[in-house]
Amino acid sequence: MTVLKALKKMFGKSEVEQLATETAAPVKQPPAAPQAPAPSAPLKTEAPAPVRAEKPAEAKPRRERKPKPAASTWKLEDFAVEPQEGKTRFHDFKLSPELMHAIHDLGFPYCTPIQAQVLGYTLRGKDAIGRAQTGTGKTAAFLISIITQLQQTPPPKERYMGEPRALIIAPTRELVVQIAKDAAALTKYTGLNVMTFVGGMDFDKQLKALEARHCDILVATPGRLLDFNQRGEAHLDMVEVLVLDEADRMLDMGFIPQVRQIIRQTPPKSERQTLLFSATFTEDVMNLAKQWTTDPAIVEIEPENVASETVEQHVYAVAGSDKYKLLYNLVTENKWERVMVFANRKDEVRRIEERLVRDGVNAAQLSGDVPQHKRIKTLESFREGRITVLVATDVAGRGIHIDGISHVINFTLPEDPDDYVHRIGRTGRAGTSGVSISFAGEDDSYQLPAIEALLGRKISCEMPPTELLKPVPRKHH
Repeated sequence: MTVLKALKKMFGKSEVEQLATETAAPVKQPPAAPQAPAPSAPLKTEAPAPVRAEKPAEAKPRRERKPKPAASTWKLEDFAVEPQEGKTRFHDFKLSPELMHAIHDLGFPYCTPIQAQVLGYTLRGKDAIGRAQTGTGKTAAFLISIITQLQQTPPPKERYMGEPRALIIAPTRELVVQIAKDAAALTKYTGLNVMTFVGGMDFDKQLKALEARHCDILVATPGRLLDFNQRGEAHLDMVEVLVLDEADRMLDMGFIPQVRQIIRQTPPKSERQTLLFSATFTEDVMNLAKQWTTDPAIVEIEPENVASETVEQHVYAVAGSDKYKLLYNLVTENKWERVMVFANRKDEVRRIEERLVRDGVNAAQLSGDVPQHKRIKTLESFREGRITVLVATDVAGRGIHIDGISHVINFTLPEDPDDYVHRIGRTGRAGTSGVSISFAGEDDSYQLPAIEALLGRKISCEMPPTELLKPVPRKHH
């Protein structure tokens, strides 16, 4: 301790702390070294001061995240995948050993069609727009592309904490959390940091994470990202790769003005790589793609691939007044344990959930009205089997990947046929089989032809068995 005091007298405090930090992490590669100097750089207002002050602490998370020795014991030979006719392997692309190690851990031997096509363009630095549903592997496609870009290009020497190098914008909090989870798994051996900004969660907690270490990949909802940006906490002028996920959904939810504001803060499109994904290519989506990308490759994956063969589909013709009875009896008579029910509007979702709870069914709701902390708790309870029935709108249902959902029930048929494909894709995942049951009433049966056209086949309408329409027993309060 006395030696440290003497050194402080001789060299001044900041140099000693820098010395201490460097000696504490002797194995560190060059990128960490240039980050300590320039305590007085006047580049940004307000933000730099606290960031510089926390500099010595920054070495701590970096040291904790050093699974490099583990990575070195792993060799690419440990990930043997035989070439197969008509399939693309991750080995067929020039990916780093660290990234291949993570892909191996996740058990992905071959690329999905969208991964094979997108990576063929994006790894060469091209912009791309992709039409694909959730569940096609598009998230891994853009994440692998981002990670490769960040590994191949060294970070700038002069860099603040709140300056992400890659930015992914997604419309819902659930989707942001899911993308960040996938990103954490894929960056496991790379030393890259992933952060999330979502509304409805503790702002200060997210700010502390941002001030503690450099941000390489930022996944955010538009509103919360703008909050950080307008407060001068996040700066987007160093973004090398920009991803817009579910662009059609962002249009539907009215987020495009916010997204425009965000994009104006990033480098010009000629100086960044831009990837845009959408479940549909409407005229509006294509106009946005034209404004934000440069000569993009266009990749389309047909939704038929997602209307999985593993999902058995039924449609019951039922009067609107009998729909609730049918739902209650299906769940209770069959003793189903993990069911997802979709309705088109938030008030419908709330009403269905309230009736189920009143009638003794363990149910919860998921819609835009439910606060974020409660949504996360609800999803965990559903995942762990404490909740039997989860009632959701399409917006809230996006990006939910929960294994073991045995049944999906469409209480009302969706107005957009693509949403039907998305809904039934919540079951029958990862090679398991699932069942979807749609209630076609007088108000929504006209949606069926468009759904059948999208699927490329007819779904026969059945009458529900009469015992499933018996009255709901009254509970004594």
